[in-house]
Amino acid sequence: MIESSISPGISPAISTDEFGLFQELIAHRAGIRLNDSKRALLVGRLSRRVRDLGLRTFRDYYQRVVRDREERTRMLDLITTNETEFFREPAQFAFLEKNIVPRWLEAAEYGRRERRVRVWSAGCSTGEEPYSVAMLLHSNLPGWDIEIIGTDLSTRVLDAAERAVWPAERLANIPLAYQRTYILNGTGAQAGRITVSDALRQLVRFRPLNLMNASYDILGSFDVVLCRNVLIYFDAEVRRAVIDRLVDRCAVGGYFLLGHAEALNRSPRLTLLKPTIWTRTS
Repeated sequence: MIESSISPGISPAISTDEFGLFQELIAHRAGIRLNDSKRALLVGRLSRRVRDLGLRTFRDYYQRVVRDREERTRMLDLITTNETEFFREPAQFAFLEKNIVPRWLEAAEYGRRERRVRVWSAGCSTGEEPYSVAMLLHSNLPGWDIEIIGTDLSTRVLDAAERAVWPAERLANIPLAYQRTYILNGTGAQAGRITVSDALRQLVRFRPLNLMNASYDILGSFDVVLCRNVLIYFDAEVRRAVIDRLVDRCAVGGYFLLGHAEALNRSPRLTLLKPTIWTRTS
């Protein structure tokens, strides 16, 4: 039996029926299927919010979330896991620098393309991925028009990405040459923290976007689309639909990159170049 009142500091319990309501809501809104083993995680992530709102049960909170769009966004922020780091999947960054960028340079030299590159980092979390791409492209494509868009479901992590301030330990994966050129070390109250140069900030924009939406409110096509370590949270049917929409935004001749933990069924529009890296051919 569930207590009908909540004492300060005591987490509310959640019934099987209540957990089922949240499972369906989160799957429908975010494509994330929480299995029964995630019950404790859900309680841990949402209990404080339930208490802060003065609600008595998780059912009360579910009813609040269903009718309140802002609270629904906050709930999804709380339950999503956002793990990232600079230059994650280094083999992909090496391929971008040594294979893709030289092709762009050659094509531009012979007038086959403009000196302009657009990149979409879908599921960008706190910004390390788009800023890693920005360092590589700014260094290797001087004078080019570079636009990088980072999107995420979580407004909480997008706020952090906009601030572009991280613990100094995050330096570990950034090549030394990029550290010297693009990274600023905090002083005074910001000691032990790092940020990026204005030159990089000018290249990157962030905006909220839910990959579950039937269409994406994001303009144009992209030379590179990265969606790494996001699709692993979706079931197979949702994953196929999301991949189709992502590929729609990848230009013909552009590149589509997934994480190593993610699988991609054969697509008539994509050709595999090496594990986790495809090019769109049609």
